[in-house]
Amino acid sequence: MLTALLKTMRPRQWTKNAFVIAPLFFDGQITNLPFLERVIAAFFLFCLLSSTIYIFNDITDLEADKLHPQKKNRPIASGRLPLSVAWAAEIILLVILLPLSYWLSPIFAAIVVCYIILNLAYSKWLKHVPLLDVLILAAFFVMRVGAGVSVIQVKLFSPWLYVVTTLLALYLGLGKRRSELALLADNANSHRPVLQGYTLPLLDQLITIVSGSTLVAYSLYTFLSPIAVGNHSLMLTIPFVLYGIFRYLYLIQVKHSGGAPEEVLLSDRPLQLSILGWTALLFVLFYIIQ
Repeated sequence: MLTALLKTMRPRQWTKNAFVIAPLFFDGQITNLPFLERVIAAFFLFCLLSSTIYIFNDITDLEADKLHPQKKNRPIASGRLPLSVAWAAEIILLVILLPLSYWLSPIFAAIVVCYIILNLAYSKWLKHVPLLDVLILAAFFVMRVGAGVSVIQVKLFSPWLYVVTTLLALYLGLGKRRSELALLADNANSHRPVLQGYTLPLLDQLITIVSGSTLVAYSLYTFLSPIAVGNHSLMLTIPFVLYGIFRYLYLIQVKHSGGAPEEVLLSDRPLQLSILGWTALLFVLFYIIQ
């Protein structure tokens, strides 16, 4: 049962919470130990928050998941994790999470509460509204970035990163919707009603628009952000971002993956190498050459 609970908490999806650490890294303060400790604490609290949401979503999506060719094997949908245990875990996690969030930062706690409320609205209503559903998913990533900002004192953090985060999250969300629509085919509407509002051509057009906008926004960040003033070396990182966008698009349309972006991130070696090279180059530019 504990194994089933841990699987429901989705530790593999905690990689999304790396966006909480991004503000500290892009602000050039990753070596600031007090701030690093606060950001790591915020990261782990957001992991607990994410797990709380995943458990709640699995409870509310129980009937729909039973009809899904893959999600029917989830612990709650398959019956391996009783609903009573899932609800108990949900309450315990909230009791731990909320006081610790306020102790870390009142603003961080406010973001956590807003994240929970928005997730509840998403699970109940907003996930059934085409286009709005992926915009809300993007908002969750922006809130992660905001959570990271709320626990430190930023100096060189650029608002352009909020734009890049929004567009990148939209790109991943639209890719996920495309993969679901292609995988479920005629059964798509019975599993996720919002898919009735999408078609593959529409999603392909939206993905094209958002992927191009993401690259443009990131390019603007590399020479307009405060940390890049008078130094355009950040533009050297653009090819890594370009390849990452192309690679994910290739995985969606050729390899027919992308239904779970975190699984793609943890399994696709070329994408991992691209992200690793991008991160390493940024570290050199931010902390060694600067």
